[in-house]
Amino acid sequence: MKLSLLQHLSLSVPIFQSPMAGSQDHRLAVAVSQAGGLGALPAAMLTPEGLRAQILAFRAASSGPLNVNFFCHLPPAPQPDAEQAWRDALHPYYEEHALTPEQIPSGGGRQPFDTSMAQVIEDTRPEVVSFHFGLPTADLVARVKATGAKVLSSATTVAEAQSLEAQGVDAVIAQGLEAGGHRGHFLDHDLSLQLGLMALLPQIVQAVSVPVIAAGGIASPPAVRAALALGAQAVQVGTAYLLCPEANTSAVHRAALSSPRAAHTNLTRLFSGRPARGIPNRLMRDLGALSPVAPAFPLASDALAPLRQAAERLGRDDFSPLWAGQAAAQSRAQPAATVTQWLATGASA
Repeated sequence: MKLSLLQHLSLSVPIFQSPMAGSQDHRLAVAVSQAGGLGALPAAMLTPEGLRAQILAFRAASSGPLNVNFFCHLPPAPQPDAEQAWRDALHPYYEEHALTPEQIPSGGGRQPFDTSMAQVIEDTRPEVVSFHFGLPTADLVARVKATGAKVLSSATTVAEAQSLEAQGVDAVIAQGLEAGGHRGHFLDHDLSLQLGLMALLPQIVQAVSVPVIAAGGIASPPAVRAALALGAQAVQVGTAYLLCPEANTSAVHRAALSSPRAAHTNLTRLFSGRPARGIPNRLMRDLGALSPVAPAFPLASDALAPLRQAAERLGRDDFSPLWAGQAAAQSRAQPAATVTQWLATGASA
C-alpha cells in the first residue's frame, strides 16, 4: 500500500473504535466517525436484516468510512453432555431466582460470517470489513475484497499475523493480552502464547509488511503515542468508549466500570465458552473464571440469559459479562467525540 491506511480511509485521526457486540449500535460508530476516527459496527449478534438496517442508519448520519466486524468461528457440533453439565452447574442459580429448568435455553447467540452476510456487504459496501478468530473461507474473503473493502483481522501472536498476511489481509490488528472482550486467537488456544501489546506490537510490525493497528489497554493519549512509536499506523480502542452516552452499555456494566472494581480484570470463558477479558463478578468467583464446565463457544451464552436478566432487574451483575480491558479505570463518561479527540492528542504530541 503506497498510501498510509489513514490516507486510504480519509481519516483525520488514527483512532479506530473497537466493535463491541452487545454494548453499541450505529450511534457510537457515528460519533467516532464525526470526530475523524473509524467507527465500527459489530455484526456477530445481528441478523442480516438487522445489520443492513444498522449500516443504513450509519450512512444516514455520517459520510465517514465504516468498519463492519464479523466473527468467523466454526460452529461446534452438538454437545449434549457438555450442555447438560453446564445446565447442572447453573441449576442452583435458577432455583435462587425462582426460574425453572424449562426456562434454560440452549444454543449460542453469535453467528459466523456466511454467504448471507457477504450479500449484505456487497449491497452496502462498507469501507472496511474486519474479522475476529481468523478469516472466513477464501471464497468469502474474495467476495468481500471484490467490493473494494479493506480486510482486517486480529492477531494475538506473530504466527497469526503472518498467517493473516499470507491470506491477503490489508492490515493486521495486533491484539495484546490487555484487551477487553474475546481473545482473537485462532491458530492455538494456549493463553500462555499471548503477549502484552507493548511486546507483541513491535514484533508483528517487524514480521509483516502490511499496516498494523494496535489494540489492547489503550485508553489515554500517552498509550496512543506509545503504540504509534512502536510502529502502529492506528490504534483500536474499545473499553474507553463504554461509558460514553452513545454506547448501549448496561446500567450494571456502567456501575462496575465507574467503581474501584474496574482496576481488576480477568480472563474468563464462562459467558461464551471462549476466553474473554472482563471485570470479575459472582459467577467467575463461584465457578472459576476459566472453568471447563462452560461448553464450547458460543454455546454457553443462551443458558445464562435468564439469570442475567433476573439479576440485572435487581441491580446486580452476578451473571453479566462485564467486558473491559486492563485500562478500564481510565474510561471517561464523556461524549464519544470528546473521547476520540482527547485520545488523538497522543498522535500529535
